[in-house]
Amino acid sequence: MNIQPIYVLTSIFVGVAAVLAIADLALTDQEQKTINVNDDMYIPVSSSGMLLSILSANDIHIPAACGGKAACGHCKVEVKSGGGDMLPTEEAFISPKEEERGVRLACQVKVNEDMKIHVKPELLEVEEYTAEVEEIRDVTPTVKHVRLKMIKPTEIEFEAGQYAQLLVPGFDVFRAYSIASPPSMARDEDALQFTIKLVPGGLCTSWIHFALEEGDTVKFTGPYGHFYLDEESDRDIILIGGGAGMAPMRGILERLDELGMPRPTRYYFGARNSDELYYEDRFAELEEQYDNFEYIPALSDPTPEDQKNWDGPFGFVTDVIDEREGSLENTESYLCGPPVMLDAAERILVDHGMPKEKVMFDKF
Repeated sequence: MNIQPIYVLTSIFVGVAAVLAIADLALTDQEQKTINVNDDMYIPVSSSGMLLSILSANDIHIPAACGGKAACGHCKVEVKSGGGDMLPTEEAFISPKEEERGVRLACQVKVNEDMKIHVKPELLEVEEYTAEVEEIRDVTPTVKHVRLKMIKPTEIEFEAGQYAQLLVPGFDVFRAYSIASPPSMARDEDALQFTIKLVPGGLCTSWIHFALEEGDTVKFTGPYGHFYLDEESDRDIILIGGGAGMAPMRGILERLDELGMPRPTRYYFGARNSDELYYEDRFAELEEQYDNFEYIPALSDPTPEDQKNWDGPFGFVTDVIDEREGSLENTESYLCGPPVMLDAAERILVDHGMPKEKVMFDKF
């Protein structure tokens, strides 16, 4: 039996299919789409891609604390037309009311057609910045203090408690970190500080802890977040941090210090043991300076040494708050830490009478 003709026909069919696929791809890429942003900006798109990436390439920096993996739910935009159907990966982050308005996660929307979207106006003001690592040092075995000197632009405006997104070089992904310094440092010294805890296996924290050096150049975008000090309020303040949640509290406390600590403020911080506590001298200094400020660290997994020498509370920080606090009707709270801690803290604060809208945090 002569099977050579079969091989010839098969080769021809494979070749034709490949040519058609390439032609189809070329035609698709050449078919230009347009993204209408807020009826004010029109972005031409010559090839398919994710909406989040295309917006970023056109200097519209939507927050995506998870790096565009549909894990944080921050990259919300309203899609007025185009964009296809909502994906299962989005459903956990979109409420029924948001769905009615066409809210989608930009990291999950593929641009295959003309689109019309609405982006929150404040996000159109977000910029990309270049800075130099002016200082990097250990404050604990797993926490780095990082100070950046602004290069371009040299000015950034933000509120105490907001966050920025650092770009991981070589991977083209961003990760979110709270700014650990007050706005005055950016104005007066063209500098920002971050407090970054090592996450085992974490892409960005591994880069910061094991590769980043003084003199290196980094890029970041910002500012982001609705979690920041309300300077017009007259309510008492409870700050709650846990794990890596020290950073925004430092920024808020330094700003309160600049204002003369105008309101009674209590700062609760949860750590496993005393080795995870840092900036203790600064908080002691604030306690010495202001009668209306109190710092309350709690240890949830103390070492034997802690069991002998620790004179503060033991247990989860949320339980300590529940035991120590009375009515919180005239109090507001700022939270930063693991999601489990945030959920527990919110529940306890509301149980003590704090209005839910006065419990403020960003989850990332």
